[in-house]
Amino acid sequence: MQIKKNSVVSFHYTLNDPDGKKLDSSAGREAFAYIHGGGMIVPGLEAELEGKKAGDSLQVVVPADKGYGEIDPKLIHKVPQDRFGEQKVETGMQFQAGENGDMGVFTVIGVEDDLVILNGNHPLAGVTLHFNVDITDVRDASEEELEHGHVHGPGGHHH
Repeated sequence: MQIKKNSVVSFHYTLNDPDGKKLDSSAGREAFAYIHGGGMIVPGLEAELEGKKAGDSLQVVVPADKGYGEIDPKLIHKVPQDRFGEQKVETGMQFQAGENGDMGVFTVIGVEDDLVILNGNHPLAGVTLHFNVDITDVRDASEEELEHGHVHGPGGHHH
């Protein structure tokens, strides 16, 4: 069966950056499962999986604009260090922003004098993604899965 809209696709993957550094992998876990055409995975990967079938292996290079997007300079903020109280702020720390974390996660990308530089972009924004994918299963989504908008059973979300 070929992958098409509303197929449930299960696959194992390794994700590397352009330098070959491993960013993520499904190794040692259940295969990742999603409903094709639902925008649940990065668009560049979803487009490449269209028409493939179980047993296929592929290498996909996804440019940033079809992955997690380009870096949006509007999401980079300089904030006075004193906003963090007594806490020592260091590069790499992450903070939830907004009253209930509703503005997302910001990563400290630098500390200059009295200013903390925060980046609210996805950590993989601006990165070309290199996927190695092994498709393990392709089936039609059930009406219930389509209604709920996610996969039930192995690799999917559980209620």
